[in-house]
Amino acid sequence: MENHKQKKQKLSLTGSISLGTGVMIGAGIFVLMGQIAELVGDLFPIAFIVGAIVVGFSSYSYVKFSNAYPSSGGVAKFLSQSYGPGTATGTFSLLMYVSMVVSESLVAGTFGAYTLRLFPEEYAGYASFFGVGLIVIAYIVNISGNKVIEVTATFTAIIKVVGIAILAISGLVISGLPTMTGKYVSEAGGNLPEGFGFIAALALSILAYKGFTTITNQGGDIENPHKNIGRSIIISIMICTLIYVILALSVAGGLSIPEIIEAKDYALAAAAQPVFGELGFLMTIILAIIATVSGVIASVYSASRMFGMLSNMKQVPNLKRMGNLKNPALIFTVSLAILLTILFDLTRIASIGAIFYLIMDIAIHWGLFRYLKNEFEFNPVMPLIAITLDGVILGAFIYLKYLNDPFVLIVALIGIVLIILSERLFMISHTDSEGKMHMEMDNEKMDGIM
Repeated sequence: MENHKQKKQKLSLTGSISLGTGVMIGAGIFVLMGQIAELVGDLFPIAFIVGAIVVGFSSYSYVKFSNAYPSSGGVAKFLSQSYGPGTATGTFSLLMYVSMVVSESLVAGTFGAYTLRLFPEEYAGYASFFGVGLIVIAYIVNISGNKVIEVTATFTAIIKVVGIAILAISGLVISGLPTMTGKYVSEAGGNLPEGFGFIAALALSILAYKGFTTITNQGGDIENPHKNIGRSIIISIMICTLIYVILALSVAGGLSIPEIIEAKDYALAAAAQPVFGELGFLMTIILAIIATVSGVIASVYSASRMFGMLSNMKQVPNLKRMGNLKNPALIFTVSLAILLTILFDLTRIASIGAIFYLIMDIAIHWGLFRYLKNEFEFNPVMPLIAITLDGVILGAFIYLKYLNDPFVLIVALIGIVLIILSERLFMISHTDSEGKMHMEMDNEKMDGIM
């Protein structure tokens, strides 16, 4: 009876894809489009295409890992298989976790930015307030169980995918294909050597797709995980690539680059207004609200599952000691997301998330290439290509921030140092007299995978 109940609670492939696309579309389309245009000018639709290619190489490692080690710990499990117990696994896992929470904050802030378009100008400072409210709603949905999450994600994913497709195709038909000369250089991109602006912008483009990694955290909750996680990753990336490119072309055809930059926090709604009028403007805002709501729900789900797994693996303090709180990993996750939403604007949130993610991503590929050659079959050239691409993009993005917003680098560096130090101290605290770190990597009760 219990097994039948557990089976009914499993996520289907459709539900998994809905969660993955929910995270990606919620963050990528509605705010990052304007930020990318600010760097590369009228070539920003191409940045989404190149970003998809880079993510395609990157996803290879995650698919191989997921097929071999499906787990609710996702990336944390992959890193533990590569690097073993210790500071390295904990540090890279926490970088991924924090980047996931940053994504929650980014999408929540985007929700606030679009929701404010429905209110008079004097309410302009309340974007964070709306974002925090959405995170609280996501918490309520997440404590309601997997089926509620799946139904919510599937329903909202269908609405936004269909709605965005109609918006993008209609916009292209009315406005036509944009002219992309590459001659326009924005002020932010103009401070960089030629070509660096485009390469740096790929960090944000990749961030728009990084939601696919959250699918790896569904290993304990998805039907047939050894196959369906990899399938879900590939299908989600393909769906989002198609949507991103069509919509970017539509926005580029409807607005000039200066107009896109001016409205970068709500560029999609601004692009709809001259094409569809006030009704189109309103419908786009409603669509953005639906998309960001589903994005935050999906991201909170995946991030809290990962943090719970880190606790189970003894990479972070035991959450069971936090008293009688229901799902302390979820509470900690939403609390951190709320803090980030209050403290940082959308551009800085996106930048910090991109830096953390790319560092962790490089660690994933290196772990596969260096340590798991004898564990399962894979093409070693693929992770090496992914490492090279990530390294070049990360270097260009860091240089961009050094020139234009060094505060982001300071915050990112402080965050990385704190993570390393806290992990090192925690590792020392549960290392026995023989120098062994006792971790429950194989005791995944929370996964339901044997």
